[in-house]
Amino acid sequence: MKTASALLSLVLLGAVGAGGYWLGTRATHGAGPAAAGPAPTATAAASATVAAPARKLLYYRNPMGLPDISQVPKKDSMGMDYVPVYEGEDTAAAASNPGAAGRVTLSTEKIQKLGVRTEAAAMHLLGQTVRAAGRVEPDERRISAVTARFDGYVERLYVNATGQAVSRGQPLFEAYSPDLVAAQREYAIAVQGQQALKDSGPDAQAGMRQLAESALVRLRNWGLSPDQVAALAASGDVKRSIVFPSPASGIVTEKKALQGMRFMAGEMLYQVTDLSSVWVIADLAEQDIAAVRSGARARITTTAYPREVFEGRVTYIYPTMKADTRSIPVRVELANPGQRLKPAMFAQVELATGNATPVLTVPDSALIDTGTRRIVLVRLDEGRFEPREVEVGRRGDNRIEILKGLREGEPVVIAANFLIDAESNLKAAIGTLTAPAGAASAAAGAAKPAAQKPAGVSHQADGRVDSIDVKAGTLSLDHGPVPSLKWPAMTMEFKLAHAGLAQGLRAGQAVHFEFVERQPGDYVVTAIQPTAGRSPSAPPAAGRAPAADAAAKPAPAASGHSGH
Repeated sequence: MKTASALLSLVLLGAVGAGGYWLGTRATHGAGPAAAGPAPTATAAASATVAAPARKLLYYRNPMGLPDISQVPKKDSMGMDYVPVYEGEDTAAAASNPGAAGRVTLSTEKIQKLGVRTEAAAMHLLGQTVRAAGRVEPDERRISAVTARFDGYVERLYVNATGQAVSRGQPLFEAYSPDLVAAQREYAIAVQGQQALKDSGPDAQAGMRQLAESALVRLRNWGLSPDQVAALAASGDVKRSIVFPSPASGIVTEKKALQGMRFMAGEMLYQVTDLSSVWVIADLAEQDIAAVRSGARARITTTAYPREVFEGRVTYIYPTMKADTRSIPVRVELANPGQRLKPAMFAQVELATGNATPVLTVPDSALIDTGTRRIVLVRLDEGRFEPREVEVGRRGDNRIEILKGLREGEPVVIAANFLIDAESNLKAAIGTLTAPAGAASAAAGAAKPAAQKPAGVSHQADGRVDSIDVKAGTLSLDHGPVPSLKWPAMTMEFKLAHAGLAQGLRAGQAVHFEFVERQPGDYVVTAIQPTAGRSPSAPPAAGRAPAADAAAKPAPAASGHSGH
């Protein structure tokens, strides 16, 4: 019995030795078909995993995309765990395709949904419109004052109301003056003396002639017209009163003459203003005066005629500034047919400025101003966009001059810029414009945590409408987990891309919605539709990590969700 057991042991030992030799030869020479043997055991796989080098942890970023990082694990105010960021995550995409760094790719469906529109950069005459407040004033060169050059009395009024229209030569009033009567008698006597001394000596005739001429000059200096003087010389009849005619056609804007009043020499009795042409005095701001030139075209609108535009020209820029308002008056002349523009009316003045040389421009909606740089999105081909830094010049007529960074004919995005920004994480793409090659270090990653998020997609979730504020354009949703952002179920407020999304929604309604992150922490709903039988999951239980809640099966909705 013992002999049989010993033999059996020897046989087993020999078999084990042969098997070990065979396995050793396979390990040494096993290349080719023999290598495709059975899969490694669990122990071998675990050993391989342990042997693989561990990724280097850079920091933890805010789970809501806010610019907040931490060097140690922590939770935000809503109890959500900060997301770990490892070395190389932010440069993996650029390393796989270095030529595509900084470019944005969107699907055709997404472009249509966002309403993206483009326009080619083109040469335009860039005009600038300067706006200022003004007032209507009469043309000072068309104002006439009616005065007497002698003392007298008003005996009769022919025009007795302010605002009355008069024509040139029309009688205004009749006045009596003792001095005027005496001057007429002196002239009449001198004329009669001339005739009486016709046959006298030359000296007598010369003396009488000088007397008549001096009396005539006196009458002319007092304002008698040539017709009145000729009538006096022909008839010799002294007129007790004299009629004062209107010196111009226009409107009586001032009347001081009263029936029977006494007036002094030089006192203004009437003022006649021709309003067929008026001025508009515009007060231009100090920073706008350099762009305005004499002869510039002006557009005037008034409160009285809000839908009517009056055209005029700048004729004078005043040489002084108003110290109290820091403004400079500018005179605009324009015709006033029908006298519709009344003096003292307020007016809004638009002055067209600019030069006659076309410059490269884009619509002002195409520019994204980050505060330190100016960016435009250039469409390369269908679905691909490239952020391009540009230098800008003057602005005007809703367009911007491009000095550098863009060529004529290149199409730029003029609508839905901010949605492309949210859809494609444009901030990360813009960051590559000035970042040096190989700058994906831990320090650079810690400086811009928002750029670590993957470019590209919108997020979807199921939820229930908590409240709607159509006026503010916001929507509060009690939503379930969002796996793409590693969010647990919660109640939070979203912005609406447009007011039409709120139509038909009511509080408590189950919905399926799609949203994008326009800016860090700024989430915008781009699509929403009611659902049947779908409800958001319950919030995570106390003590459970958000990642575990996101991976767990959604639970029925519960009250008391925490919001922003």
